[in-house]
Amino acid sequence: MNKILLVIKREYLTRVSKKSFWIASLVAPLLLTAIYAVPIWLATRDKEVKQVAIWDGSGLFEQKDLADKEIAFQLLKGDVSQIKKTFDKQGFDAFAAIPVDILKNPEGLKIYSEKNLSLSLKNDIERMVQDKVREILLRNAGISTVKYKETQVDISSDTITVSKQGAETTSSSGGAMILAAILGFLLYLTLLLYGSQVMNGVIEEKSSRIIEVIISSIKPYQLMLGKILGVGMVGLTQFLLWIVLTVGLSTATSKLYNAPSRMATVANSSHSEELKKSVAKAESSTQPMEELNKVIESTNIPLILGSFFFYFLFGYLLYSSLFAAIGSAVESAAEAQQFTFPVMIPIILAFILAQFTMQDPDSNIAFWASIIPFTSPINMMVRLPYGVPAWEIVLSMVLLVGGFLACSWLSSRIYRVGILMYGKKMTWKEISKWVFYKG
Repeated sequence: MNKILLVIKREYLTRVSKKSFWIASLVAPLLLTAIYAVPIWLATRDKEVKQVAIWDGSGLFEQKDLADKEIAFQLLKGDVSQIKKTFDKQGFDAFAAIPVDILKNPEGLKIYSEKNLSLSLKNDIERMVQDKVREILLRNAGISTVKYKETQVDISSDTITVSKQGAETTSSSGGAMILAAILGFLLYLTLLLYGSQVMNGVIEEKSSRIIEVIISSIKPYQLMLGKILGVGMVGLTQFLLWIVLTVGLSTATSKLYNAPSRMATVANSSHSEELKKSVAKAESSTQPMEELNKVIESTNIPLILGSFFFYFLFGYLLYSSLFAAIGSAVESAAEAQQFTFPVMIPIILAFILAQFTMQDPDSNIAFWASIIPFTSPINMMVRLPYGVPAWEIVLSMVLLVGGFLACSWLSSRIYRVGILMYGKKMTWKEISKWVFYKG
């Protein structure tokens, strides 16, 4: 046991003391916070007003119909072909030609620009023309435009979870999907990242012949287990740093923006239409985080965190034992590529199945994907924000532990032979024979 602890200590301290570990630990939370904060910051900044020239062949539009907050429309008269040649020189970003028969030919609108038009500007021009055309068509049909607008309502709902005791808690389907996607992606990324670190560490020691010295004073299984646990502890340390830093930075950013309430007060007091529009954009940018906060408030956070560390630890142990076995069987990273793909297939498959699990967390696919040890770490974490029966969680955990024990036994049989095997090209047939060697 003392020898395993020495290996764990060596692996842990060696990796934690590297600059790359601390850079990755600090950069990741900053990037996550930026993903949340930058869209809000951009939404509250002043936007450049686009200049758009309009030629109306239908005679239906007047300058007062072209009012817009973000686009300066200007109604032009004259020859269309001449305007097309000179609109960019006059400082216009785009030129829209409305055909004579726009009421019967709504697809006849032509928009010209010096370079590829942005999708948002194209949509804004189309919307402006569309609103006017609809208004005229409604009027011609004897329908009040005011009454029509009053009927164009948007239905939204509040989702509420009800416990067996009848307690009601506000929830969010969109937020649950966001949380599930984050948890699933983190596990997918870390299983590949830390599993490959174990394999590369074994290959490095084997190729440098250091392993021959180490193996003289420790059993191969102890060395493999110590290396796996040491790298696993590095991963847990990095996760804790990510959580603490991300929560801290996100909290500070939220307080800095505290956005909607303070900005809405300013907007209402100043009666500034532009500021109100910026406030609305900022509020829409914060909606995903608000939805995620609803899920966090209605979710058993201790269960989520505890399960996350459990599935990370045993999912990592299961796959890293297989990666360690591969590392022991080869002498270079290039040679390992042909053997790593079969191990990576279940991880990739688990990530693909997670897309279906997010859509329907109670389906048969989601159930089996969260029970089978090779896919359960990712898929059970994806299901948890939606609520999973306790017996399914327990069954999944028991099978995952059993899967790790089976894989570690199999890997140890390969590791003890492969770690001292040099100068021989490895094949799957040769590796399979090592499992049954005695000793």
